[in-house]
Amino acid sequence: MDTNRKQQLRQAYKMAPTYYGVIQIENKRNHKIYLDTAANLHNRWAFYQLNLNKDFYRNTPLQADWDAQAGEDFEYTVLWKKETTDVLNMRQTLKDLKAKWYRDLQPFDDRGYNRRPKDWEESND
Repeated sequence: MDTNRKQQLRQAYKMAPTYYGVIQIENKRNHKIYLDTAANLHNRWAFYQLNLNKDFYRNTPLQADWDAQAGEDFEYTVLWKKETTDVLNMRQTLKDLKAKWYRDLQPFDDRGYNRRPKDWEESND
């Protein structure tokens, strides 16, 4: 690839809109889900695959199932996204999003791979 083409691709990448949002990884065999939020959704599935293949989530049920299934039958979905230009406090926004989606989908125990937050109130169940 010539230098001019590389420059064009870099510029296009820099100009592309960036999205933050909520993602879900579902084990299609047992239907357990893992929820997370991300400040930048670009290449997020590749990020999770790399980390799971490198045993980053060791000693967790998600890692155990990933290893047992050799990464097969897992599906990545972006549940919600929005352009990052609309955010003033990304950290708080992601925290609030995660709490909302935890309440809605409850990805804990038999339903999912997420750990129940320590400050989770019984009224959230």
